[in-house]
Amino acid sequence: MSVRTRFAPSPTGRLHLGNVRAAAFNWLFSKSSGGVFILRIEDTDIERNVDEGEASILEDLRWLGLDWDEGPDVDGAHGPYRQSGRSELYASKVDRLMESGGAYPCFCTEEGQEDSSLEEVTHQYSGACRGLDPDERNARLGAEEPHVIRFLVPQNHPEVTIQDEVFGSISFPINDIDDFVICRTDGRVTYNFGVVVDDIDMEITHVIRGVGHLSNTPKQVLLFDALGANRPVFAHLPTVLGPDGRKLSKREGATSIQEMKAQGYPADAVLNYVSLLGWSHPEEKEILSNEELSASMSLDRVGRSDCQLDPDKFRWVSQQHLAQQNLQELVRHVRPFIDRARFPDTGDNLSAVIDTLRTRLSTYNDINDHLGLLFPEDKVRAELLRKEVGADPEVNRTLIAVREKLRALERWEEEGIGTAIREAGTSAGVRGAELFHPVRRVLIGSEKGPDLGKILVGLGMGEGIRRIDHAIGE
Repeated sequence: MSVRTRFAPSPTGRLHLGNVRAAAFNWLFSKSSGGVFILRIEDTDIERNVDEGEASILEDLRWLGLDWDEGPDVDGAHGPYRQSGRSELYASKVDRLMESGGAYPCFCTEEGQEDSSLEEVTHQYSGACRGLDPDERNARLGAEEPHVIRFLVPQNHPEVTIQDEVFGSISFPINDIDDFVICRTDGRVTYNFGVVVDDIDMEITHVIRGVGHLSNTPKQVLLFDALGANRPVFAHLPTVLGPDGRKLSKREGATSIQEMKAQGYPADAVLNYVSLLGWSHPEEKEILSNEELSASMSLDRVGRSDCQLDPDKFRWVSQQHLAQQNLQELVRHVRPFIDRARFPDTGDNLSAVIDTLRTRLSTYNDINDHLGLLFPEDKVRAELLRKEVGADPEVNRTLIAVREKLRALERWEEEGIGTAIREAGTSAGVRGAELFHPVRRVLIGSEKGPDLGKILVGLGMGEGIRRIDHAIGE
């Protein structure tokens, strides 16, 4: 069986970690199986759709690297990939159920009969129109009396049983499922019906989604059966809770993917982190590339327990990705985040500056919290500190020895700089803290910080020696 998965968002707002987690699992599972990943836009809830909603979804998924094999802008054999363009298909399937006796018109006026079925039904339908006399039914249809179409829930089994890849066998009493609406009075189909018709037409083999959709599943499997289609494999992912323990949603202030991008999180780190929400690597590895994730993703390692967002863990994952990122790529991403009003001059070699500070970064935007280490904003205070350090005669003598060794270097590289400073310490009769602390204080104003070789490469030869000269008093 060739695996075909789908992610089917509604264009009602920006994606956040909760719904991106579902997209990531579907994408990773399809990649691990050599299958097809489909993007389908469920845009029939016109009242809730927002301007540019679809465009923002596509932008967020592309940024994360979740490319789709079929979708709104990628031709495939099962389009269109927007529900708004599939009304004729839905209508034909409604007619098919009506003809087979699997659905019937309902003329009841009770409030809520056109429930979209995305929310839980809070009342039981009386069944008043289920056994309506055929002549009366046809007469009322002929008079174009407003009506919905209800699915006739079969009563030949006491319960509906599904096999879920995460939660195992689950049964739902048939008596708890009333004859639900599949088509509204205006001709638009409801959520459950549209989803099933689309999944059948698009030959979806695996439905991987949040456990919040589990309550919809018995209705959907009844529709699969009634339409003569094979049921897909279901896998319901555990609920993602926010840091406060509350269910994550757009209404509850979940951070959007757009905000994470603006905060400087790398896309690979976001995908890595969301993959760990409810799933674990076979070797318990936590820092994984996209290739490693897709190679190891399997549904049998998805847990059942709710998982909670941990901002500290998220930042740690991001930090590990930045530490491993190619320097040229890291510089390209960090550069736009530099606050030029605060740091108008970052030296002649930005790559060296960023390489010096990279272990301190958890996001690209963190660069502004650490540039002051090399380029202090209060330059007057920094110069006074250098003078203060150099005022000690023994320190001054050490600084002169360091400067002469540095001036003699033919190549301004980290390893050579480190060797030169140690040689200067030997000639001045100092080592360890007596050597490194005053030099570091002169360069960055602190006894603690990056290796002196990294600091001086970041500053550049001219600026590094200038700071030492100023401390010496020259």
